[in-house]
Amino acid sequence: MTKSNYKWLSLLALFISALWLTRPVQAASKTTITLATDSDTAPFTYKKDGKFAGYDIEVVKAIFKGSKDYKVKYETVPFSSILTGIDAGRYQLSANNLNYNEERAEKYLFSDPISKSNYAIASKAGKLNSLSELSGKTVEVYAGSNYAGILEDWNKANADKEAIDIKYVANSVTLAQRLQNVEAGKIDFLLYDAISLKTVIKDQGINLKVADVTDKVGGDKDGLEYILFAKDDEGKKLQAFVNKRIKVLKKDGTLKKLSKKYFGGDFVSSLK
Repeated sequence: MTKSNYKWLSLLALFISALWLTRPVQAASKTTITLATDSDTAPFTYKKDGKFAGYDIEVVKAIFKGSKDYKVKYETVPFSSILTGIDAGRYQLSANNLNYNEERAEKYLFSDPISKSNYAIASKAGKLNSLSELSGKTVEVYAGSNYAGILEDWNKANADKEAIDIKYVANSVTLAQRLQNVEAGKIDFLLYDAISLKTVIKDQGINLKVADVTDKVGGDKDGLEYILFAKDDEGKKLQAFVNKRIKVLKKDGTLKKLSKKYFGGDFVSSLK
């Protein structure tokens, strides 16, 4: 082989080496996580023109925006299937106007709170604002919801009084339908969070009034809303990541902006 060939080969090797060193480094693949939501709890989570929408959805999108580690997939499931789906590993988190209770805390992890509302009662007269005033009256709830738990606990603690008549309905019965049942006199009231009740009543033109519950329901977490995770190693990593981002979004005003957009007011500045 001639010297010119050696020289040519050396130059080719240097060229290939340069290409190898300067080629783009491929980013590590992101972990796809699935968020479960019932898409039927406006203004927290709902569908608009077939797309996921609502305060909770926008908050989650802001949390994971630009994330190098996670890609979020959204899935609509019945409310009753959210927790069982997390148990089975089908979903890694949920945003669905979820409140804290001790039973859930034994099995799941919670984020820092993302909004603070009030428990409220919707009725025709709008004068019901205490759980004791619900004695003997009828209501529709989803089994396993915080609202069902509050009413069930009241019945247990007040066995000497006429029980609240709790009717358990399928998850396919929407909040709007249940409010319409109150309006039609099929049931007497609905216990829910004030934000959702006022939003649906206004949007649907339902003739009901809303009164905040005056009782102290629960503890210091009363009225707070959270994102929920599986109680495992992956859940702990997600919880840490989400909490870090929530602090940033609260500080830079994103949460307040989204609260005003979807709730019509500031339901985040009081969060600690």
